[in-house]
Amino acid sequence: MDATDEVIELCRDLLRIDTTNTGDLETSAGERLAAEYVAEKLAEVGLEPQIHESAPGRASVVARFEGSDPGRDALLIHGHLDVVPADASEWSVDPFGGEIKDGYLWGRGAVDMKDFDAMVLALVRQMRREGRKPPRDVVLAFVADEEAGSTYGAQYLVEKHAHHFDGVTEAIGEVGGFSVSVGGDQRLYLIETAQKGIDWLRLHAKGRPGHGSMINDDNAVTAVAEAVARVGRHRFPVIMTPTVRTFLEQVSEILQIELDLDNPEQAVEKIGPIAMIIGATLRNTANPTRLAAGYKDNVIPGRASATIDCRTLPGQSELFEQQLRDLVGPDIELEYIHRQAALETTFDGALVEAMTAALKAEDPGALPVPYMLSGGTDAKQFDKLGIRCFGFSPVRLPADLNFGALFHGIDERIPVEGLQFGVRVLDRFLQQS
Repeated sequence: MDATDEVIELCRDLLRIDTTNTGDLETSAGERLAAEYVAEKLAEVGLEPQIHESAPGRASVVARFEGSDPGRDALLIHGHLDVVPADASEWSVDPFGGEIKDGYLWGRGAVDMKDFDAMVLALVRQMRREGRKPPRDVVLAFVADEEAGSTYGAQYLVEKHAHHFDGVTEAIGEVGGFSVSVGGDQRLYLIETAQKGIDWLRLHAKGRPGHGSMINDDNAVTAVAEAVARVGRHRFPVIMTPTVRTFLEQVSEILQIELDLDNPEQAVEKIGPIAMIIGATLRNTANPTRLAAGYKDNVIPGRASATIDCRTLPGQSELFEQQLRDLVGPDIELEYIHRQAALETTFDGALVEAMTAALKAEDPGALPVPYMLSGGTDAKQFDKLGIRCFGFSPVRLPADLNFGALFHGIDERIPVEGLQFGVRVLDRFLQQS
């Protein structure tokens, strides 16, 4: 079976394995089953996959596909097998049914990121059947727990099984290489060369506990609420990073819009549906997400807390922390609950040339540009090994599809033709990488 046909079958199979990651060991499910499925598909074509279980049921798969020149530095291709929860009552289809309709394959994980997992599996299986080798060794990693911070997946592999990545200097993974139509027969293809850091924080306020009927001018709930309001309404200053500057300069020229680097938001407003994604990479952000206080309606608690989801630009983490401390005030305690550094690399080199050539060969209207992801991926873990990471999971999308809204969204789906396009691009890319 040709890879462009098999990718549909593989993706359907993966979507039908419920790998919901709730962030809780007790309620997350399916990662072991998915890992076994992937390992079986790799073993069928003669590779020797290894399954590593970091905790009961939390399994990842790693295999090395030997290239024609084992003396060269190796390439890592990584994808995650877990998905965020889906409430079936909100969907028009079964989120784990793998249904095909209207030219799309529907299901939780269709774009995040079982589509790419299936593309890689289909291509590798075809190459092995045909006796083709990549120019250099390719390490394949299909991992657990990306959706809850990578602790039981990529982080575990990096800390406990780093030998799998010996000789690896570059990597490709999710959220890059997707198309954005810009009129005529031209499409931007956003290749991820940077991503913001993750700083999940808790704010803690202490006060004087007491009866809810009394006057209390030292109320912890009031203190944390005021701090949360200041954070939630604050806009941190614009900071122009190299990746965002390059993106805006190139896209402004393509779209023929005026770019004022002292006021880039004016240009961002004119770039269409991706404005929300790009806008979030102009500055550090801090969004309150949770509040916790009290245990009874008529008791003023002595402590109140709030969770803040902070995303920081490359090189800005320390400055941001000081800005945040100034914002919340000296009486509020800051506690880091999860912290991952931002990443940034340049949009150049042989690997970028291979991505660009592969995209243009399959889509003559392709305009590859670098961009920064406002979220985070497993690349943050592999970066710790000195691996240069890119987001490149190529897919050509219909002009009217709001791709960004499908990530963690309702009725997640991927165009069948987009899956097949991705396989062809990856095939060309691997042969040139």
